[in-house]
Amino acid sequence: MRLGLSLGYQTAWSTPADHLALAQEADRLGYSVVWAAEAYGSDSPSMLAWMAGQTERIDVGSAVMQIPARTPAMTAMTAATIDALSGGRFRLGLGVSGPQVSEGWHGVRFAKPLARTREYVDIVKLAIARKEVAYDGEHYTLPLPDGPGKALRLGFHPPREHIPIYLAAVGPKNLELAGEIADGWLAVFYAPEFADEQLASVRAGRAKAGKELAGFDVVPSVPVVVGDDIATCAELVRWYAALYVGGMGSRQQNFYNQLATRMGYGDAAREVQDLYLAKRQRDAAAAIPMEFIDRTSLLGPKERIAERMREYAAAGVTTLSVTLFVADRDSGVQTLRTVAEALDLSGVGE
Repeated sequence: MRLGLSLGYQTAWSTPADHLALAQEADRLGYSVVWAAEAYGSDSPSMLAWMAGQTERIDVGSAVMQIPARTPAMTAMTAATIDALSGGRFRLGLGVSGPQVSEGWHGVRFAKPLARTREYVDIVKLAIARKEVAYDGEHYTLPLPDGPGKALRLGFHPPREHIPIYLAAVGPKNLELAGEIADGWLAVFYAPEFADEQLASVRAGRAKAGKELAGFDVVPSVPVVVGDDIATCAELVRWYAALYVGGMGSRQQNFYNQLATRMGYGDAAREVQDLYLAKRQRDAAAAIPMEFIDRTSLLGPKERIAERMREYAAAGVTTLSVTLFVADRDSGVQTLRTVAEALDLSGVGE
């Protein structure tokens, strides 16, 4: 199992300089990849290109680049460019986002997200491989049939003809699609105790493509808080969990709430959502079960984190990407070091 660092996106309490310092420390420590995110603020490609130019060995990956934000050809251009800038260190993580962001921010209908993702990835692969991009799908037609457009191919030679593609997936059908068309899966709220059900969907997709799970990168983003008291560590993650389970999406369509329900926390998930949507965020955070936080996070001293790492590795994780819940840059650097030491202690590192 390898280590990754999930930086997320820029917030009111982070700076690009902070994220760069953490990426550079992860590079020095031998982490395999650093991921940047986007929602409706900072974009991931800009951050990744900037960090790629100031790191040496670590891969840079989008977790994610939003499918509704760019045409597939633009995504291929961006991916190929960052791969060239980084000397072949780019990983392309894609996701459909959610209906609120897709339709409210990008003005793109959210309907049929799986079919759109399949076509999108087809076109990205064609373009990066420098094949002529001609496509006749339900959602994308290239070139347009009633105008002067012509089928084109990528206008420069990137370092690789294939850039690893990852899908951010939560539901069973999306997990199956990831197994079928992608090289890896970007997971959230990954609990080793629940992994078998999710990986069964991924395996089904791999089987459709005539492949096995071996060689497929399973990459959960896992909150980490180092400390002696488990309950105190969990408090730092509680608000994040409440935001996703309770407030990320609408009452009718919240993928993370549905995931918590499939994991056996249906009653709590309903209560958290009711409280969050009623603008009682503090009560919603308090309603997140401690067990849910502990199962989906790395909490406690180094030795306990090492033991949990063994469980994640046994549950199919190949790249464990940590999300730092820390107060400042120095605490983040120290946490990265402790996590690297924990991996050595666990005996499951590559």
